[in-house]
Amino acid sequence: MRATWKGAISFGLVTIPVQLFTAAEEHDVPLHQVHEADGSRVRMRRFCEAEDKEIPYAEIAKGYEAPDGSMITLTGEDLADLPLPSKKVIDVLAFVDADTIDPLMFSKAYYVGTSDRSAGKPYALLRDALTETGQIAVTKIALRSRESLAVLRVHEDTLVLQTCLWPDEVRPAAGVAPEGDVTVRPQELKMARSLMETLSEDFDLSALHDEYQEALQQVIEARLQGVEPPHEQAAAASDGTVIDLMAALESSVRAAKGSRGDDSGAEDGEGGKHAEVRTLPDRKGAKKTAARKKAAPARRGTGSAPKKSAGSASTAAKSGGGKKKTAAGTKKTAAKTAAKSPAKKTSKRASA
Repeated sequence: MRATWKGAISFGLVTIPVQLFTAAEEHDVPLHQVHEADGSRVRMRRFCEAEDKEIPYAEIAKGYEAPDGSMITLTGEDLADLPLPSKKVIDVLAFVDADTIDPLMFSKAYYVGTSDRSAGKPYALLRDALTETGQIAVTKIALRSRESLAVLRVHEDTLVLQTCLWPDEVRPAAGVAPEGDVTVRPQELKMARSLMETLSEDFDLSALHDEYQEALQQVIEARLQGVEPPHEQAAAASDGTVIDLMAALESSVRAAKGSRGDDSGAEDGEGGKHAEVRTLPDRKGAKKTAARKKAAPARRGTGSAPKKSAGSASTAAKSGGGKKKTAAGTKKTAAKTAAKSPAKKTSKRASA
């Protein structure tokens, strides 16, 4: 690899001569600007507005437009001689925990290598100290005509310099998240965690690749062969219905397990049955339907209740009349028996 920067790490009174190597390499399919009508290249030419002619790149400098419209020219020497203490030094400012810097601030990464043999021991000392403490070093460095905030961290026994945005360069996130109080039920959160665990099983980050570049290469190959390039199938348009979140989560877990060969699926927390994804009805329609269902039984009951009550009353009256007759007969029989019994006893006493 070719070094892109040479300088030193200033670690207190310790100086470590180092050089930086670009750590990342993007694999993009090179595309040019062409004239759509004939496919010829479209090139950007540099023209001087005052002289109305093309000028070579060597004569181009940087300029700053003042508020009054005048232009101030800055030469390469002006930019090279900026009074920056971090121009050739990676100045370590502090050591903080790794989670202190929000990943949103991270930018480009560089491998840090030594530039001479004397840097081997202090390099290893700083690397091992960062590894043992689990911390990162907050630094400043001047790269490509600007000073950048950066951190030093360890990656596979190698120091890595990760440039960062300045804190005031990160836009606030206010107003982006959903407004108002959104209630998430415990069973929904539990199912979401289950989905997270299922998707994370046997995950291999190194197996991921850029599918966009592969698809673009297929289109280019088809054009070279003079055949129709492949096209993506149009996605089904959403009908705007609201999806039952819990059912969608359960179905997602089953689909994730099914893609891994696990047919056990997901079960709901109460009944243990598989849930189906269903759309929630419109609230107004649901209220009308509920009102109709509630009114229908009431109308049916109004017509049939009197007949049923009359029948029940007549049955009860008959039953009550029978009971009264039976009770009256019982009383008469008892009275006759009582009347006969004393007469017999009296006649027997008289004869005696």
